[in-house]
Formats: sequence, C-alpha cells, structure tokens
Amino acid sequence: MNTPLRRIAVVVVVMFLALMGAATWVQYVQAAQLNADPRNVRTLYREYDNFRGPIVVGGEPVASSTPVDDPFGFQRAYTNGPLYAHATGYYSIVYGRTGLERASNDLLTGTADSLFLSRIQDLVTGRQPQGSSVELTLDPAVQAAAAEALGDQRGAVVALDPTTGAVLAMVSSPSFDPNVLAGHDTSTVNDLYRTLTDDPGEPLVNRAIAGDTYPPGSTFKLVDAAAALESGLTPESPLAAPDVLPLPASSATIGNFGGASCGGGGTVSLAEALRISCNTAFAQLGLDLGDDALREQAERFGFGAPLSIPLRVTPSRFPEDPDQPQTALAAIGQQDVRATPLQMAMVSAAIANGGEQMAPFLVRTVRSPDLEVVEETSPSVLRTPVSPATAAALRDMMVGVVETGTGTAARIPGVLVAGKTGTAQTTDDVAPHAWFTAFAPADAPRVAVAVIVENGGNVGNEATGGRVAAPVARAVIEAVLAR
Repeated sequence: MNTPLRRIAVVVVVMFLALMGAATWVQYVQAAQLNADPRNVRTLYREYDNFRGPIVVGGEPVASSTPVDDPFGFQRAYTNGPLYAHATGYYSIVYGRTGLERASNDLLTGTADSLFLSRIQDLVTGRQPQGSSVELTLDPAVQAAAAEALGDQRGAVVALDPTTGAVLAMVSSPSFDPNVLAGHDTSTVNDLYRTLTDDPGEPLVNRAIAGDTYPPGSTFKLVDAAAALESGLTPESPLAAPDVLPLPASSATIGNFGGASCGGGGTVSLAEALRISCNTAFAQLGLDLGDDALREQAERFGFGAPLSIPLRVTPSRFPEDPDQPQTALAAIGQQDVRATPLQMAMVSAAIANGGEQMAPFLVRTVRSPDLEVVEETSPSVLRTPVSPATAAALRDMMVGVVETGTGTAARIPGVLVAGKTGTAQTTDDVAPHAWFTAFAPADAPRVAVAVIVENGGNVGNEATGGRVAAPVARAVIEAVLAR
C-alpha cells in the first residue's frame, strides 16, 4: 500500500473510532443526564404514556394524573394549585418539570432503583406501569395558615419541626397555578408561561429556599450572640452600646433603629442588646469577635453549605474577606450577608433542639402502586452549631425578645414564644424587608418558623419585623399548636 492510501486509511479509522466513541459517550455516559434534562421532550412524551404517581399532602393528592382522550394519554392536575405550587412545581409538555415533579421524577414515573421489584411484577403480570405516590411532610392547616397570614404581600414563610427537620409549611408569595402550565394545548401554555415570566412579582421563584436570597437584618444577631456565648461570654456580659458607632477606617457610622439609645449610650448586657435589637452593640461585638469568628459560627449553622430537601436550596452566605466597616455591617445582617427563610428557620430550629440541627426534609414517604412503603425519610442530625448550654441561653434571650422586647406581636396567651425580629435595609429608595424567626413552645418546641415580608409589605417604609412579620409567624405557630 502506498503512502497516500495508508494516510487515508488511518484517517478513516480515526474517524470511525471518534464516531464510535461519541455514540458510546452519548448513549451510556450521558444517557442518565440527558433523560433527566427537563428540556428533553422525548422523555416527556414517553412518560405521558404511563400513569404518573400522585404527590400527597395530608392523605390527599395535590398533584394527580387522570386518563384523557388525546395523544398524551394522561393529564396532570393540581388541587389547590397556588397553595402548593412551589413544592409540587409543574409538569409541562412544553416547559418540562420543576419542584418535586422534577426532584422526584424517577419515583413518580416508577423508574427509580427502589421500584425495581415493582417493575418486574408489572412485566410478569402485564400490568400497565405506574409511578409511586410521594407523600410530603407539609401540614395542610399550617400551610393554609401561612399563606393566609402572608396574604398578597411578597415574601415567604417556612415552618419546621425542630425535633425531626420535617418541613411543615413552605409558602412563597406571589404564587401561581401550575394547572395553567400542565395543559396539552401548547399555544395556550406558551402564552400563559410568558405572562408568568413577565410578571414583575416573579411568581415562579420559590422565595422560601431559592431566588436571590435576602439580607437577614437583625435576625442574624442570633448568629452573633451564639458566637459570643461560644467564645465564653454570658447573657449578662456587658457590651459597648454608643448611640452612634463610628466605623474604623471610615467616615461612616452605625446608629440604632429610629435613632434610639441603648443603655443611655453606655453599655448593655448581651441579653438586653438582643431583646431591644441594639445595632451599635452588635456591630461593636462583631468587630470584637472578628469576621473569622462570625463566619465560622454562620457556617456551623449551615451558611455556605449545599442542601437538598430534595428541592435544591440556594446556599446562604457570609462575606469572604470583609474589612472592618463591612464586618460591623455584616454583624447586623447587612452588607453582603444573604440568607434564605429556610436557613433562618434552621437557625431557630437548632436553638430550639438543644443545639442539634436536624436535616430538613420535604418528602416523608414513598409508596408503590400497591401502597407498600418503598422509601421513608428518617430524621437525622445535620450538624451541631452550638452547645446545649449556649442553646439554652439563646432560648431564654429569645423569650425576652417576645415577652418584653421588639417581638411582642408574636406573643400567644399561655405559650412561651422565643423569637427575633429583623428589619433589613436594601437601598435608600426602597422600603426595608421585615423578618421574624421564632420557635414555640419555648420549653417544649413543636415548630420553628421564619418569615420575610419584602419591602415592608402593606406597611411600606413604616415596617419593622416586629410589626409586619411577627404576626405572620404567630398565625403559623397557632396553627401548629392547634393540631
């Protein structure tokens, strides 16, 4: 064989090897990823031929499939769609899957490894393949109470069982009706989807666990107080509390809400500073502790850590390398500190649970089409942010906030509520966010909750966490205690 023919032969062999390698890569290595991609409409078309399992809340399906006389075979329908939209997500022939429709897709379609025996039985008996039911931890009464209390205000509510980590409520406002995206008329679905994406309220964003996250404001003072107690301070330890705190190496200053004075401009105890939410005291405390100590304590509560419940949660964050003025601002939940409502609920839940933070979870049980339990979530300790002694001290300090401090709007007769308010500035021309996080009963906790109302809600510039967010938390707590 002459040289030109040998070269052509080598090129042909290389091309065949490249083609075989590419085909192997797509069909075997990337197969699972491509099948799971919500944009893969071929997978969706194949799934529509089979009965998709329901998503269940309180024993009743909130997402279900029924046979229809069209080429797709089944129609997905959502009961109380807007109430559960950010948990269920949507299942659309045009836009794929979101929420649990995506996160639990292999269970709902019956293709999960845990359902292998069920698939074998279907094959042997000739039964039409069916997906499993996914039962959630959400409590219908608590979810409804959270949504009603938040109303038409933009924001979010998360409620957890602090002893197990079960998510009792997860509400994001504004919401949307997933039924409008589950239709089989693609033209109509496209029009309705554009309406949702053009809405300035961003109803498709799950503000409870995702989105852009928020400055936590004074609710972050719980992290400061935890770091202080873990370093050896006590609730009675005095903190410098000037009326105005000059920031080091800067012409900027920090004052207290409304220009108020803490302790007459002298000193206050750590407990008193938390009770009245003294900005200057906590800003100075942040400078004294240093950004490394604040960051370490925040990370011990879960800031910066990836999390799935199984919905993916946006990590909360503390700034990497702040200077001293930035550290002082970060200590009062401003600057570049960002948190989700779920994260702040987890902070309260850890304090309520004696320092142990339970892993939050949204799916309680998965059942086969024969109603046999194939998966069940067991509560597990995620981390231990603080010692039992520190947790007990923080609990008592948070009770003081609600009993006689900035959180009195969360008081419930006959029940000790432990809480912390927050009012987070955004920009000078926009009203502040109103925060409240709490747990109750303080002596035997059954629920931990976090609430954010964006830009003051219906009150606007006059908003504070105690005035706007605390009543929402109180309604959620009362719903849990009434169960």
